[in-house]
Amino acid sequence: MTLLGNLIKQGIRIRESLDQDFTPPFELQKTEFRKLIISARNTQFGKAYSFSGILHSLKKHDNNSFYQDFKSQVPVHDYNKMYENWWHKCLEGEKDVTWHGAIKYFALSSGTSGASSKHIPVSLEMVKAIQKTSVRQILSLSRYEGLPSSVFEGGTLMVGGSTDLQDNGNYAEGDLSGITTSRIPFWFQRFYKPGKAISRKKDWEDKLEQMTLKAKDWNITIIAGVPAWITILIEKIIKHYNLNNIHEIWPNFEIYVHGGVAFEPYKKGFQKLLGRDINYIETYLASEGFIAFQANQGVDSMRLVLNNGIFYEFIPFTDKNFDDEGNMVEDPKTLMIDEVEENVEYALLISTCSGAWRYLIGDTIRFVSKADSEIVITGRTKHFLSLCGEHLSVDNMNHALLDVSTEMGFDLKEFTVLGVKHGSLFGHDWYVGTDSASVDETILREKLDNRLKELNDDYRVERIAALKDITVKVLPNNVFIEFMEQNGKVGGQNKFPRVLKGDKQKAWLDYLAEKSIK
Repeated sequence: MTLLGNLIKQGIRIRESLDQDFTPPFELQKTEFRKLIISARNTQFGKAYSFSGILHSLKKHDNNSFYQDFKSQVPVHDYNKMYENWWHKCLEGEKDVTWHGAIKYFALSSGTSGASSKHIPVSLEMVKAIQKTSVRQILSLSRYEGLPSSVFEGGTLMVGGSTDLQDNGNYAEGDLSGITTSRIPFWFQRFYKPGKAISRKKDWEDKLEQMTLKAKDWNITIIAGVPAWITILIEKIIKHYNLNNIHEIWPNFEIYVHGGVAFEPYKKGFQKLLGRDINYIETYLASEGFIAFQANQGVDSMRLVLNNGIFYEFIPFTDKNFDDEGNMVEDPKTLMIDEVEENVEYALLISTCSGAWRYLIGDTIRFVSKADSEIVITGRTKHFLSLCGEHLSVDNMNHALLDVSTEMGFDLKEFTVLGVKHGSLFGHDWYVGTDSASVDETILREKLDNRLKELNDDYRVERIAALKDITVKVLPNNVFIEFMEQNGKVGGQNKFPRVLKGDKQKAWLDYLAEKSIK
């Protein structure tokens, strides 16, 4: 079997795609743009916004004419605008609305900023694009030093939503992970765990139980899933089999693929479940498409996928383009891939092979390498706090809590922050999840406040002025898990919002009141 592993690994090296490594990002994106516009030119959306005319501008000597025409003719969209004007027709069975043909799948996104699930269209072209990018991610493993060939021989455990999709006549709906897993290529099925039967289960506790019982029969080398739920599964397996660590049952476990939420706050606790070091790979797989993945070993950035079904635009994340609540203005400044700068925060607009057009995905990113299109995710357009100009990002929150938890010696599990009125001024209420025996809330509050002041000058200034105080409440991690269960957000791609606003803030406070937590 070692020979088989080596042959597979050599084959991967031979088959690696070099397009993105040796083609300018602008050229890749212009080609992708052309493909998208050609495919959608005869849709209702394409006709309404003169896609045929935009195609003619692609032939002009001025390389940038096509983008100027695209910006001037096609408005920016958030989910509500896209759904109310166009996507609702797809749900009703209409064809050729924003993408050619009928949309057969809709991904349900919990939409951590809003109260209800979003229906994101997923075309067959998008399913294929996601599969293609997943293969590219596997190909990138050939660059990793010290990776044993056995990693290509074992099973890949993918913990996501149920593949038993809800059939609504015109379309089927479910988690994106459930949609894509239900259509995995035949060649991958022998490697895929937990298998079709368990993957179809909708009851999360039952699914966890079945995976735990089967764990002894699997040779798992790669695990993929949201950190919170993968941690719960591994802890359950360790407890069931009375193990010291997960490597006692899966000795060849080498790679953990994570995404959807910053992994750093979970990493220290996760490593305690292991018997040795492993490789970590970050992915950026949203309900709207596979946007980026970590292409090189041991880095903290991901490479945007520039030639596989998505055209990107970048909005500087400033008060000129977004209001205090994170809402996009009507006509924001937008840039193409060749116009961005490193170390500047941008909100993402995407146009995709599922019929999203100039669509605000809701995430904010920062380029760490423009030449290689390497990015890091910094947060969400609405998952930040700026009640009085403090401009506190999720990136700030993650770094501050990680630093402080490391200094104080406790394992951080979950956290969330609420912005509140404090008389005529303002305050931040922090809820920190940990199963560590004792954490002094007063010391945690002081250290957290001081670290945030070091990380964010705006926060430091406002703590002197309008941001009167912060509070910190330490809770057992099961409080966060039970809240998600109570709200039907367990397993798969679900993650706890880092900032709670509006209805979700009220639901959280009501939940704490029911549990007599103050």
